[in-house]
Amino acid sequence: MSEMKKAMKKSGNIGQLMIPLIAFGLLIVFNLIRDPSFFSIETKLNNTGNTVLAGNLISIINGASELAVLAIGMTLVTAACGGQDISVGAAAAIAGSVFVKIVRGAADVNGLTVILAFLACCVVAMIFGSFNGMLVSVFRIQPMIATLILYTCGRSIAYWINGGATPTISSPITSAIGSFIPGVPIPTPVIIVAVMVILFNLLFRFTTLRLYTQAVGINQSAARLNGINTTMIKLLSFILLGVCVSVAGCIGVCRLQLINHETLLLDIEMDTILAVAIGGNNLGGGKFRISGSILGAYVIQMLTTTLYAMKVSSTDVKAYKAIVIILLVVIGSPVVKRWFTKKMGNLRGAGLRRAGAKEGV
Repeated sequence: MSEMKKAMKKSGNIGQLMIPLIAFGLLIVFNLIRDPSFFSIETKLNNTGNTVLAGNLISIINGASELAVLAIGMTLVTAACGGQDISVGAAAAIAGSVFVKIVRGAADVNGLTVILAFLACCVVAMIFGSFNGMLVSVFRIQPMIATLILYTCGRSIAYWINGGATPTISSPITSAIGSFIPGVPIPTPVIIVAVMVILFNLLFRFTTLRLYTQAVGINQSAARLNGINTTMIKLLSFILLGVCVSVAGCIGVCRLQLINHETLLLDIEMDTILAVAIGGNNLGGGKFRISGSILGAYVIQMLTTTLYAMKVSSTDVKAYKAIVIILLVVIGSPVVKRWFTKKMGNLRGAGLRRAGAKEGV
């Protein structure tokens, strides 16, 4: 029985990842036909004279770093609350503004200064996450409505933090965070994503957070009857999303070496939700898979890079992305999945009947 359960679990995990894997496969085949050199990776010297990896694949995994980090936190909120946080871009702008203000206010920018600045912006992002989480878990407001408040005013708050300016930061440390560490050919944001994945995997392995989050998302009343503090689980999911927001905000600021409250991670909210959906996670809550959301983020970035490589104008990219993403979401919808399962069952049944008829003959 235990072996059967393991097999069913493995089959379910594979099925959940089918949509992002199929999307990856289609994009790979398309680019191989269009331009085989699309996947070439080379080494070159960057502006600081360091040898680094370059190519479209490196650009994809590097460019999707903020989206992948946000998708991790968004997956938890979606699983626990059955809704999405649409304020992550605005909250990242607030976190980035706090980071820049502290770094600029330091007499000497060193490793300790950067760490303290990150911890400060992390605390601020967690406070705003707690505010959103309180509205959802305590006052039982729909997540998208509750987070609409911060979505509306968040960038104004980021604007006020730095006195309405768009200050720059100039430091080898912050530059390395946004680009490359000297002597390391892999972009630093990619390393940060890997660290975040490891930390969340350790969190799930050594705590009951995954189990409790899924239980609350599947049936909140049953979870409460089994002694799970559903309010705390929902609140915790928003707090952890706040951590992800602060990481994404710091990466975005360090890439540009400045904070622009109007453009930092602009419109990333919808891409984050789509990454969770493409990853095979149920937007109504319940069972989730972080790896699926991360794959969804890379699918979105690969699609964007492919469109730009085809010389599609920036104004048209969103329209083409919307068309492709609609197709992916429809293919992964429960209706299509049930239809496909039914058809496969009919085909297997027909095959068994033909085999039985031959044996009877």
